[in-house]
Amino acid sequence: MGKKNSNNNNIETSKGFHQKEYSKGNLSRILRTEAAVKGIEKKANSQKFTNLSPKAVLEALDDSIANNQWESSLKKFELLRRQQWYEPRTQTYAKLLTMLGKCRQPRVASLLFERMLSEGLKPTIYVYTSLVGAYGLGGLFDEAFQTIDEMKSVSNCKPNIYTYSILINCCMKLRRFDLIDGILSEMSYLGIGCSTVSYNTIIDGYGKAEMFELMENVLTDMVDTGRCLPDVFTLNSVVWAYGIVERIEEMERWYDEFQHMGVSPDIKTFNILIKSYGKAGIYEKMAAVMEFMEKRFFSPTIVTYNVVIDIFGKAKNIEKMEYFFQTMKYKGVKPNSITYNSLVSAYSKSGLITKKIGTVIKQIENSDVVLDTPFFNCVISAFGQVRELGKMEEMYLKMMENKCTPDHITFSTMIQAYNSLGMVEAAQELEMKALETKNSSVSLSRTTAQTRVRAC
Repeated sequence: MGKKNSNNNNIETSKGFHQKEYSKGNLSRILRTEAAVKGIEKKANSQKFTNLSPKAVLEALDDSIANNQWESSLKKFELLRRQQWYEPRTQTYAKLLTMLGKCRQPRVASLLFERMLSEGLKPTIYVYTSLVGAYGLGGLFDEAFQTIDEMKSVSNCKPNIYTYSILINCCMKLRRFDLIDGILSEMSYLGIGCSTVSYNTIIDGYGKAEMFELMENVLTDMVDTGRCLPDVFTLNSVVWAYGIVERIEEMERWYDEFQHMGVSPDIKTFNILIKSYGKAGIYEKMAAVMEFMEKRFFSPTIVTYNVVIDIFGKAKNIEKMEYFFQTMKYKGVKPNSITYNSLVSAYSKSGLITKKIGTVIKQIENSDVVLDTPFFNCVISAFGQVRELGKMEEMYLKMMENKCTPDHITFSTMIQAYNSLGMVEAAQELEMKALETKNSSVSLSRTTAQTRVRAC
């Protein structure tokens, strides 16, 4: 993409129409693709479509997989299998298994694996590794280890460093630290050394769990190997681990250590430092980091501004918060839902709900910001606190219009507001609504899962 942009910049002005033509063609192609994907979604429930365009069906399936929509993906996969031109491919199964792992659907993944075998396909190392990940992320570690044992007995499918890195990642995400030593011992027995990725995964997991001694021990092992040198991901994990719990001296010491090792910081590192200093109330060092970024030509990102706005908002320093909010807009960085959430929260805590929140909502209405449930929860809570029930209910309706699903926070906030004014009947009615929503959600989830399992 970079080369293409560079070439376009060198085109003479007289040839500018070629770029417009290219853009129009690109837009038309994108619109056609979107229309085709939507068309496939409608046809996925029908049994009669058996000779659809391969491109449209495969793009629709890839779109659902990329968005981790497991129910939709399985529907489209069944549509794919009904096509006259369909040929089973292990790559497709591997992608589906990986997606099912991310969606915490290990049982469905197991059935899908059986379906693959029934189609006469032999598992590849990528399929097995995807299945290991699906079991691991779903908490079925016995099945994950059994799958690895099975891999050892299949030619050309022996578990490798990628397989074990996936398993280690699952253990760290689910905090099964008790399994790590056994995995590392097995890897050593098989002659599989840790990679930079696997070391980073363990370091990050221990850091997030505040197991600092183990984190530093693994980092020392990593350096001692001489072949897996720490990188910026290692740096960010260690700096974040100490910074987030306000152990600033250790954070700074390790930041300097990584500099001596030749590891340079990136924008994420600076964002971590800013957040850590801000959380600890060391605003002068926070400002120093931002000045350093400017000197090194690191442009603040939406994350940088959101961190700073949130810090000053929580400190009730409204003037500074608004200054950085205006600065980000001046610099051309578009606010998002997180930005506005921080603003609303700060105004609420500072007793400026009536004066300021209306302005924030107007700004949002005049933008293309995609709002989410946490934002609406924040606004509903703010209006509930000052007993402006009309505005609270108005935001609840806007939440529905924006297709943001209310959660237990939404309902509990509104119920509390009604109870504080003695509106017992309204509170009870909303409690019933919350219960219905919860039950229907659980029921729908179970029904969908059972349907998809049967389909597989």
